[in-house]
Amino acid sequence: MQRLPHGYTNETLRDGTTVVKTYAGPDAAARLDREYRALQLVRDRVPVPPVLDRAPHTLTLGFVAGRHGQDLIAAGHAEPVLAACGAVLQDIHRAGVGHGDFGPQNLLLDPATLTAVAVLDWEFAEIPLIEAVADLAWCEWIVRMHHPHHADALDALFDSYGTRPPWRHRHAAMLHRCRELLGLSHRGEPGGAAEDLWRHRLQITAGWRETRL
Repeated sequence: MQRLPHGYTNETLRDGTTVVKTYAGPDAAARLDREYRALQLVRDRVPVPPVLDRAPHTLTLGFVAGRHGQDLIAAGHAEPVLAACGAVLQDIHRAGVGHGDFGPQNLLLDPATLTAVAVLDWEFAEIPLIEAVADLAWCEWIVRMHHPHHADALDALFDSYGTRPPWRHRHAAMLHRCRELLGLSHRGEPGGAAEDLWRHRLQITAGWRETRL
């Protein structure tokens, strides 16, 4: 099987028809259970990979062909990708679930039509949904952190979702999530590279200001 390049929390392998996700690190069993429950809850409302099997440390999912949203943003398609993010996020929240790690990095799209074909990686899902702003803010964070030259396309995200929460709420949600991931990294490997990375990202995020282009 081939190791998938996206994602760093777990090991994910695929062949032509299946994806096997092995959960590792802090709270691995809880994260597996959360992803499994989320996939069952949203499968009739949101495009997600089908669950084929569940084992103590792994989920086996059906393989879904498509291109990651981040790759398509890098290829110059930021606006339609972020519009697709907003539309599918609205469907996720209507199903009563928060994704917990939402953004173009966890969205597969049809490269011809740039429509969503699968939302991936539900291990941090919020069941039931409590803070809708968190998913919107994290999608924005992914763009600002990894694709800063495409930040002007964020209007497409909010327009498609239907609302733009105030910057102070979005920024607070970004900082909260960075602190959560810093804590997770510390528990997984105190003083390790991941902890240093998230401490650095938290510092960068703290200095951001909203810029409406």
